[in-house]
Amino acid sequence: MNDAEKAERAVRAGGAGAAGVVEAPRAERAAGAAAGAAGAARAGEPLLLGVRHHGPGSARAVRAALEAALPRVVLIEGPPEADPLIPLAADEETRPPVALLAHAVDEPGRSAFWPLAEFSPEWVALRWALDHDVPARFIDLPAAHTLAWSGAAAGCGDEAAEEPASGADGEEPPPRADVRVDPLAVLAGTAGYDDPERWWEDVVEHRGVGDGDPFAPFAALEEAMGSLREVYGGGGQDRDLVREAYMRLQVRAAQREFGGGVAVVCGAWHVPALRRKATVAADRAMLKGLPKVRTDVTWVPWTYRRLARAGGYGAGVDSPGWYGHLFAAPDRPVERWLAKVAGLLRNEGRTVSPAHVIEAVRLADTLAALRGRPLPGLGETTDAVRAVMCDGSDVPLALVHDRLVVGDALGEVPPSAPAVPLQRDLARLQRRLRLKPEAPERELELDLRKETDAGRSRLLHRLRLLDVPWGEPAVSRGSTGTFRETWRLRWEPELAVRVAEAGGWGTTVLGAAGAKAEADAVAARSLAEVTALAEHCLLAGLPDALPTVMRILADRAALDTDVGHLAQALPALVRSLRYGDVRGTDTGALAEVAAGLAERVFVGLPPACTALDADAAEEMRHHLDAVHRAVGLLGGTPAPAHGGLRGRWQAVLGVLSARDNVPGVVRGRSARLLLDDGALDQEEAARLMGLALSAGTPPGDAAAWIEGFVGGGAGGMLLVHDERLLGLVDGWLTRVSAEAFTDVLPLLRRTFSAYEPGVRSTLGELVRRGPGARGSVAGTGAGLPGFAPDPDTERADAVLPVVRLLLGLDGDGGPAGSEDNRPVGVGT
Repeated sequence: MNDAEKAERAVRAGGAGAAGVVEAPRAERAAGAAAGAAGAARAGEPLLLGVRHHGPGSARAVRAALEAALPRVVLIEGPPEADPLIPLAADEETRPPVALLAHAVDEPGRSAFWPLAEFSPEWVALRWALDHDVPARFIDLPAAHTLAWSGAAAGCGDEAAEEPASGADGEEPPPRADVRVDPLAVLAGTAGYDDPERWWEDVVEHRGVGDGDPFAPFAALEEAMGSLREVYGGGGQDRDLVREAYMRLQVRAAQREFGGGVAVVCGAWHVPALRRKATVAADRAMLKGLPKVRTDVTWVPWTYRRLARAGGYGAGVDSPGWYGHLFAAPDRPVERWLAKVAGLLRNEGRTVSPAHVIEAVRLADTLAALRGRPLPGLGETTDAVRAVMCDGSDVPLALVHDRLVVGDALGEVPPSAPAVPLQRDLARLQRRLRLKPEAPERELELDLRKETDAGRSRLLHRLRLLDVPWGEPAVSRGSTGTFRETWRLRWEPELAVRVAEAGGWGTTVLGAAGAKAEADAVAARSLAEVTALAEHCLLAGLPDALPTVMRILADRAALDTDVGHLAQALPALVRSLRYGDVRGTDTGALAEVAAGLAERVFVGLPPACTALDADAAEEMRHHLDAVHRAVGLLGGTPAPAHGGLRGRWQAVLGVLSARDNVPGVVRGRSARLLLDDGALDQEEAARLMGLALSAGTPPGDAAAWIEGFVGGGAGGMLLVHDERLLGLVDGWLTRVSAEAFTDVLPLLRRTFSAYEPGVRSTLGELVRRGPGARGSVAGTGAGLPGFAPDPDTERADAVLPVVRLLLGLDGDGGPAGSEDNRPVGVGT
């Protein structure tokens, strides 16, 4: 028989045996193997319980087999360094899903997880052993070797593996697979299924635990996996031969210690290798010379999302929420599931009644019968939900998949679990600030005037400095003030590794964040990085680190000659001044650096704005806007000339607006900023626009000037309210030739498309009426809808009571303590 015929026969036999429809001779052999399993365990042979990791059917079968065999010791696939942590699985504060986290002591980023859910066979075996006072041990390759092994895959239960080319003890090596093999996919395909998950549901989840024989499922799976390994060998992964050699040694040691009664719970793929006879010397030779690192292991919370295969976990499942429901439902799982779906949809505002649930159950049963399935599975229930509860729409169905099929469950571990000091300090702060880690994403609004919210803000900013992104800043919908912050929070299991990595910076969150900020400042490559770091230090409340960061910032600012870099750094410094004010931080040194940086920008900006191409000119325009806002926020900060930074900045803008060698977009923007500040009157603005739009100016340059001057959302209102400026633009546009108009049209369209629809409509109406009848708010406005030739004093007087109330005027029309009947600070 050639290899192809052998493979076909083995795979067909394995798939059929696992499905419970084997041929008579092979069925008899499987039954004999099942019947002899318990006897073998009693006779000293280990009871090998091959499972699918995170399979609820396997979990139920493991529990039934352990109840029937009553072993003296339970050996479980997992890192043996975690043996001291096994009692914590019985702690009342431990709630799966959880994971064993192993990380290298000297390099915490090198880590591996072994996730366990309540429906994981390994978790069920652990809890059974603890509940029955039976010793339990982990027997997989130690994490010390796994983490040191170059290219090692993290996590437990790789369901396919590849063996090295050479056999042990002179044995002929098994065949190798060129690509990684998924055993479930092979068995499902042999049985005629295109979906391994659906095949697993049909042959395992919907068929009990062996029709009264608790060992029958394991015998069938062992036979199927044995046939597959005869054909595919290791299946495509390097590490399994060594892992299996170590497991065999641990099984032998347990047999010697307990004299039999050994039960082994491991991936079904490994069972044929554990059953295979190999000498102790050969197994020890496989382990000789393995690399090793010092390792710490602990329990950490896990989530259903990270248990899912879509989350990147190789041994994960597609639907952990669905599997958790199947394992937990005492009876009528389909009815209970559809009732849960109906509750979710009702909470989201959809109309779903009990009648919908009844009809969905009937439809799921009918679909299962039509498809030849023993019971409705996830596919049938999903189709029923789509048709009956979602009106054929996949939009609410996506919500059901996200919230229920995958799920948002987040496990818990007891405080007594080992942890690095930084993790303990973080847990203490989370309890004090009432910030509980949660798997679903949620939005958190903070009012920094409240002590608790200010503490939460500092904690989240410190964690971001430590590269622990538990929260991400978001745009606040309620306020734009500096005393409010909005965060999106979502706790991912991998953050436990980030915390362990950050533990090298200190034992507390405050100390670690400060040390990390100082180190980042020293290593920063650009001025913008240091200014952003100074901003973060203020946000995070790190007064001890701020002097070091400020010293480096001053040194970098003194050496950096790129005006663009300086212009990028200034807004961040000014924001830091505002944040310092709201948090009560002393920002005197920061104000001095900001003022000096602004002076350097003022000096270097005019020469930097010459000889720029279109892209560089557009970038410089953004720098102008950013610096202008920063100078406005700095306010009265003293400057050596012009009585203050604002006057100095306006002088720079005046120079830029008048120079012919400055790009049009920069000149136009400078003029507009001066006009908005009141430093440029209407006559001068009209004169500058007339020069820019004169006949001698190339159309492209003129369009760029217009883009700079009236670009942005507020530029449209300027044209609506100033007839002369609109007339200049209109007149220039009518003089542009047809050839040039094609070139300037994209720029003009970009400029005017930013205006609100109402502004564009008003501008169109003004242009349509023409200069003679256009009018403006500055003029009479006659002829426009809503305008009259003269002011309506009666209508204006109607709003005076409200204005007095808003301004705090007394009943006689004057504020208390004001002799001229004007509110303090308000002009005539």
